[in-house]
Amino acid sequence: MSKFSKRWWPHTLMWRTFLLVALLMLLSVAAWFVIFQTYEREPRAQQLAQTMVSVANLTRAALVSARVDARPTLLRDLSDREGLQIYPAEKTDRIEPLPNNALIKRVETLVKASLGPNTRLTLSREGEAALFVTFRIDDSEEGEYWLALPSERMDRVLPRSWIGWSAAALLISLLGAWLIVFRITRPLKLLAEAAQKVGAGETATTDSALPENGPVELATVSRAFNQMRADLAQLDQDRALVLAGISHDLRTPLTRLRMGIEMTTDEAMRDGMVADVEEMDKTIGQFLDFARIDSGEPMTSTDLAELLENLANQYQRRGFTVTAAVLPAPTLLTGQPQALRRAIGNLIDNALRYAGANQPVELSLERTEKTITLCVSDRGPGIPADAVERMKRPFTRLETARSNTHGAGLGLAIVTRIIRAHHGRLDLLPRPEGGLIARITLPAI
Repeated sequence: MSKFSKRWWPHTLMWRTFLLVALLMLLSVAAWFVIFQTYEREPRAQQLAQTMVSVANLTRAALVSARVDARPTLLRDLSDREGLQIYPAEKTDRIEPLPNNALIKRVETLVKASLGPNTRLTLSREGEAALFVTFRIDDSEEGEYWLALPSERMDRVLPRSWIGWSAAALLISLLGAWLIVFRITRPLKLLAEAAQKVGAGETATTDSALPENGPVELATVSRAFNQMRADLAQLDQDRALVLAGISHDLRTPLTRLRMGIEMTTDEAMRDGMVADVEEMDKTIGQFLDFARIDSGEPMTSTDLAELLENLANQYQRRGFTVTAAVLPAPTLLTGQPQALRRAIGNLIDNALRYAGANQPVELSLERTEKTITLCVSDRGPGIPADAVERMKRPFTRLETARSNTHGAGLGLAIVTRIIRAHHGRLDLLPRPEGGLIARITLPAI
């Protein structure tokens, strides 16, 4: 398919199907018109030939039966009353050959069969346009005449109302075709949108269920999809419940273990065991954050510029080089402040963990009319482009790119879930000067 056709040919199933149906209807109408024209040609030719033969015979009979001196008067009467013109035929008459038209050729054949093979027909004589046919009143050279019939008798009369009714019928047919295609493709479009939402991690709700009506086949597909989405939502809830339960149960023995470590006399061993316990506690916290599908935190107006400034100051007090660029304040967003703080904090922790605690991490914020863009930039090894989407999945780590194996691999999954709940998007992009840019794009509403 050429670039032109790819550009102008619609991509949706609805419009492709509608255009195909409309094209088939137009081709069908054109085929019926050709068939009608073909089968209507013979009756028209016979009718026109019979008219010419009858008029020629009647005119010849009138001229033959009339006195010679009365013939001029008779010719004038025929011209005035019937619109017939009769001229003497001369060998020097300038006539045009008949056009290569199937109807005219058939009329010529029928007229010659009735009036004789020497009968001549033309549509133009001496520059005058009419339907001319010759006839003879005797065998002399002066006995041949031209009979001129008005050319309108050969034209097909097509009332304007036929055009209007034909156009109305075609429009009604196209409208009916569009309604049929719409009723077929609308459920498929809803199914595609619902599948995208499921793929994006949205849970099923009663309001988001697909309508289970329409044709049996489409209703069956919608019913099966609704059941599948409900099963996935239940599975996700069960998994979150299990993770939350296990994480909560592990907190108590970890607390007792920490108390026992404090009583250890070996300082080096104590410090190592304390670090291990803190890492375990942090991993359990990630489990709880990931399992918390809906924290119940209300949506409030949040100043992202102030939130980033507070986070940068918090990490600086802990000795990390986390800087916030000049932020457009205030940058207000309706969202969950603690959830957003947790998401941005996870990105900063990842940057410090994989780039190195002594490497700088830069925070930036931009606002346009429609979007708010927040970036966390580090100078670490980065993530290959083909592994970006995989790294957003739960329990996933890129050991080859980032050698630090601490954590459960839930940080980016938690960030993705929080940003998705705010109708935003997380992109992991390579930094031109080396490193990674974690870019959050949120709608400015």
